[in-house]
Amino acid sequence: MKKNLFTYKKSGVNIDAADKFISFISNISSKKRGNKKNANIGGFGSVSDLPKDIKNPQIVACTDGVGTKIEIANLLNKYDTIGIDLVAMSVNDLIVQGAKPLFFLDYISINKINLKKMKLIIRGIIKGCDISQCSLVGGETAEMPDTYEKGKFDIAGFAVGITDKKKILNKKKIKKGDLILAVPSSGLHSNGFSLVRHLLRLKKIDIKRDPFLKMELIKPTKIYVKEILNLVKRDLLNGCANITGGGLADNIGRIIPNNLSAEIDLNKIIPLNIFYWLKKNKISDKEMLKTFNCGVGFCLIINPKNIRKIDKFFSKQYKPYIIGKISKNRNKNKVRLNGKINWI
Repeated sequence: MKKNLFTYKKSGVNIDAADKFISFISNISSKKRGNKKNANIGGFGSVSDLPKDIKNPQIVACTDGVGTKIEIANLLNKYDTIGIDLVAMSVNDLIVQGAKPLFFLDYISINKINLKKMKLIIRGIIKGCDISQCSLVGGETAEMPDTYEKGKFDIAGFAVGITDKKKILNKKKIKKGDLILAVPSSGLHSNGFSLVRHLLRLKKIDIKRDPFLKMELIKPTKIYVKEILNLVKRDLLNGCANITGGGLADNIGRIIPNNLSAEIDLNKIIPLNIFYWLKKNKISDKEMLKTFNCGVGFCLIINPKNIRKIDKFFSKQYKPYIIGKISKNRNKNKVRLNGKINWI
């Protein structure tokens, strides 16, 4: 008689597997950060203290995902870095306003819980949180057999940070004559992968057989938290921008006051090898600049007198370099892209 009973497991949802996964997250997080900070995991909500050393605290919150880079992870069967991407996409937005990341939460929706895959994703998320010096305090895992195809999943991240009201980076701090510096990216980061995958399909490229693409397309997004917060602490920044979807023009334009304009010299941009490869596959300059970061993962806007104080906070690989300046806005165009990137 019991064989005929309907169960949640028979519908495709395995609560026992989900409970094992939650236990794994709680254990691994506790080992990384200490039991006290992660006592919330597995509960209904997370409770966190606000730092006591901030006089006028302002909360900043961000959310993001990694888009179709997930399909590259599926294709390569490599899931240990996609979690770093997830954390990076949110915390890199937080620091644009000068906020220090406090904690992070994740949302994973999947066809069927595969503990091996899920553990690798979580290990990446925890590594991203460690790099960002914040805590993974909770999240949600949803097993959705009718929504996702076999083996398919999606992830989203939510980051909360804090800053002193006087330290907030806003448009008012940006002045005429400020310099615009490019901080190199680690690669594609987590943008433009729908176009990349479309190209791979048209060219019938198997990235598993191409060592260069296999490495480049799964390379995790650079997390800029440590470097940017060091600059914020020392009042060396007037503004900054995380270069994600929309490229240089869209993202820098978001932080420029209406009476000013960012003049960028494209000739000075130093692309990475993956962008040379993309450009060779019949993608226009306009499309490259709109879709990809083209080697510029983050931008700094600084007073020229601080230029020599910046370098020591960055490793050689991510050393910032000048690509433009802030000028008076004469034609209602917040960003002017001058010249061309040298693709030769």
